Amino acid sequence: MADRQNRSTPTGPVMLSTLIRRAGVIIAFIGLATLLAGCLLISGEQTTISQQVGAANILTTFVSAEGSDEYRIPALPANTEVQAIVMVAVESGDLEIALIQPDGSVSFVLAARPGSQVTRSGPLRSDEQGQIRYRITARNARNGEIQMFLLP
Repeated sequence: MADRQNRSTPTGPVMLSTLIRRAGVIIAFIGLATLLAGCLLISGEQTTISQQVGAANILTTFVSAEGSDEYRIPALPANTEVQAIVMVAVESGDLEIALIQPDGSVSFVLAARPGSQVTRSGPLRSDEQGQIRYRITARNARNGEIQMFLLP
């Protein structure tokens, strides 16, 4: 019991420095979480791009994926309008792809749920460099596949 009475509780500058250190750790953790929120972590990814005059076929498969990221792929001649046919499948988790026009507007969004394959088509235009843009968002996605056909 005597030990308990002899211990002092930090006050003043000691307590303030402890609080500042803890706040710094919390702020660093929040900053790291924010940085990771804008990235896509993919394992076992394989992407193939097959190009023909004015058309392309893009196939991406992966073992697991988490997060969100935007891609730019040089797949077409500059400023080319195509019909995009997109298929998305995932064994478990959620997988979404948004096709983005050169002006930043979204052409269409396609989302797959576990055990299903979803297909959608719509217009898409390449930018001045011939790149197409799309954003992939995955939540606990396992054994997924995205296939895009870009046809004149």
